[in-house]
Amino acid sequence: MPPRKSDLPSKECAACRRPFTWRKKWKKVWDQVRYCSDACRRGKSARAG
Repeated sequence: MPPRKSDLPSKECAACRRPFTWRKKWKKVWDQVRYCSDACRRGKSARAG
């Protein structure tokens, strides 16, 4: 049985400050993940400040 979403680790996005949860594709790099989406990652310089 797969884990429930509420049992997965979560972080706060560095750009939009929304919480996001662990995804299987981030399994090996979870410590380096900072953004919830590609849009937030691309827009980080425009939103800073």
